[in-house]
Amino acid sequence: MSKSVHLAEISSDEFARRVQGNPVVFLPVGATEQHGPHMGLGVDVILPSAVCERVALEVKGLVAPAIPYGYKSQARSGGGEAFPGTISLDMNTLTLVVGDVLRSLGRHGVKRIVVAVGHFENLWPSIEGIDLALRELRRDGIADVTIMRLEYWNFVRKETLDQLFPSGFPGTEFEHASLLETSLMLQVRPELVDMTKVPTDGPARFPAYDRYPDASGYVPPSGVLAHAEMSSAEKGDLLMRDHVEMIVKAIREAFSE
Repeated sequence: MSKSVHLAEISSDEFARRVQGNPVVFLPVGATEQHGPHMGLGVDVILPSAVCERVALEVKGLVAPAIPYGYKSQARSGGGEAFPGTISLDMNTLTLVVGDVLRSLGRHGVKRIVVAVGHFENLWPSIEGIDLALRELRRDGIADVTIMRLEYWNFVRKETLDQLFPSGFPGTEFEHASLLETSLMLQVRPELVDMTKVPTDGPARFPAYDRYPDASGYVPPSGVLAHAEMSSAEKGDLLMRDHVEMIVKAIREAFSE
């Protein structure tokens, strides 16, 4: 009998047995997107999956396989679609994929689900997917499913951010491939980070509007929107501890009777 928290690593029989205990099931919703010259394309899959794994161990939950493709990368939060290797979905496609997975989990008896967004642009497709899934489950007579949605990066103490950014936190969207994500990757998968390739061509400076097609010149050539030079595994450990502790608390609040 596998003790793994990963749904993909247990058998169908084991899944059915565990569902009887009403576990929280996590669905990371990530992306395949450029993260500068110093990290791989899978950061937005690896990080939410790692957070979910650690939280699942605390709450006796299960982690479903992550959705590896996200909504189209935007210049202000991901550098944009022009970077090689960024593979994206239309919003409607991602909405339907999220909804289908959630609906399948609900039909197999899962009552408590956490949609863990790992890519800034996935916010609204995930919300719409949740709405569609709950609507269809109710139509099928399944009305006892509760779904929680979160972005893991919102679960961090102000004191931690003040420590990491003594000159002021620039904002999550500007932290693409920068100190936060790089530090977390150094803590989770250090072999996938090459600090000798961290660029110094940022930070990005955007106007207060968007233009389509994208105007050139606002995104640094590296695709890194802020500074990553001072990243470290120790900083990643501070962030991960905050993420796990605060998300565990939030889950217990959200799913309390």
